[in-house]
Amino acid sequence: MANETDNKEEMTNELVEEIKILITKARNKISKNVNEILIDTYWNVGKTIVEKEQLGKIKADYGKSILLSVSKKLTKEIGKGFSKSNLFNMRKFYLTYSKIPDASGILGWSHYCELIVIKEENKRQFYEKESVNSKWSVRELKRQIETSLFERLLLSDGKANKEKVLQLAKQGQILNTPEDMIKEPYVFEFLGIPEQKPLLEKDLEYKLIKHIEKFLLELGKGFMFVGSQQRVTVGNVHYYVDMVFYNKILKAYVLIDLKMGSLKPENFGQMNMYLNYYEEEVNDEGDNKPIGIILCADKDNVVAEYSMGGMSNNLFTSNYTYYIPNQDELIAQVEKVIKENEENKTENE
Repeated sequence: MANETDNKEEMTNELVEEIKILITKARNKISKNVNEILIDTYWNVGKTIVEKEQLGKIKADYGKSILLSVSKKLTKEIGKGFSKSNLFNMRKFYLTYSKIPDASGILGWSHYCELIVIKEENKRQFYEKESVNSKWSVRELKRQIETSLFERLLLSDGKANKEKVLQLAKQGQILNTPEDMIKEPYVFEFLGIPEQKPLLEKDLEYKLIKHIEKFLLELGKGFMFVGSQQRVTVGNVHYYVDMVFYNKILKAYVLIDLKMGSLKPENFGQMNMYLNYYEEEVNDEGDNKPIGIILCADKDNVVAEYSMGGMSNNLFTSNYTYYIPNQDELIAQVEKVIKENEENKTENE
């Protein structure tokens, strides 16, 4: 009797799971179709508004008042979704995209409302690609735009150029080498720490662990958290790596050391030892060489260059900041590097 009951329960659970899978697939398909139809409709609404403007039927001097009236009537007769600001967004959507975007079945209207604000086409294409590739929510997309991810990736290796800009625009961020995952700087605004507030390394580590999901988002694609204060024993002496991750795309452990002050030469030797240990003692078959990142409040590039000279390991340094960087300054830095790169090319030809 007990076996019969167990078999019945097992069959019931199996049937429930199979039905749940079918229903989930159907709901996702319906949601995708509804989303595509909605984006298609909003693009065509924007097209209609623009065409009326071009025919002179909606003149600039009273265009806003007409759209306000249209908004009120549509809201009354059809329902929500047609506020004046949303109608302006539909207009801008049509003017921004010459055709209905290919990602309309994946990205929602709220995604596009964030994207159409970005004037530069290459930058907008990058955020659109990354939203699809990384499955960003609207909130995540908004954060990445506000923290200037595009500019930080371009500046991360100090060699931003037009080819890199075009690559990011066409493909999004592609992780082929350890260098591809480094950002300059890393932004920890999600911790809510005032810019000038003194903090101990252990307190920063604790806060990052407490907000691990947001920290993983800031680190980028493919990161999984392994643990903090991971012990490394060399010659009966115990050392501890602040934070250890594994990147499933690069198939490598990523070791992070947090430094509150400026970089010191001894920081590199210690991280180099950690990397050697992980390669010899922790790596499994199929794992690539581990990657080390020293994150500090103040990075001296000259110190870094001399300290890393001759090291064969994947060792990188970067700054971190508690506040969102000034976008205009980052854009200016990118433009400066691109200009210098183009001038060097011209001189060498």
